[in-house]
Amino acid sequence: MQQKEAVVAEVAKQVAGAQAIVLAENRGMPVADMTALRAKARASGVYFRVVKNTLVRRAVAGTPFESLTDKMVGPLAYGISQDPVAAAKVLNDFAKGNEKFVITGGAMPGQVMSAKEVAALASLPSREELLAKLMGTMQAPVAKFVRTLNEVPGKFVRTLAAVRDAKPAA
Repeated sequence: MQQKEAVVAEVAKQVAGAQAIVLAENRGMPVADMTALRAKARASGVYFRVVKNTLVRRAVAGTPFESLTDKMVGPLAYGISQDPVAAAKVLNDFAKGNEKFVITGGAMPGQVMSAKEVAALASLPSREELLAKLMGTMQAPVAKFVRTLNEVPGKFVRTLAAVRDAKPAA
């Protein structure tokens, strides 16, 4: 009984800070594959766990993910992440190479998603990729400005050198 309460509390804690939950059916998955998936999920900041559906239903009760309870049927693994794209990306990539691992659906706060919508979410760039693109976009004008500032003294020096070289000839 205490173990079940501890699991519910742990999942509820993850759900409280979550931006996405992805559900996947995992019938007959080899242990080695599940271990590899867990490692990949952990590296991407995704909480991944196989939990009884009744315990997850208790954990999501009263949260924006409560509408997901209708999809909690069968042996499911749950991917929960604070980055809305991370869980979808990790689980979708794994499902592509493993036919026994099937994404059944997911949710973002207040919105249930089908398996197709989870796949579409997985195709979006992650938060880190978007930040990198933003930084590149912000740095480009600054870099160009610095090159322009460096060009003015360089041009001046080249002009003086040309004048100096022309004087002895005259």
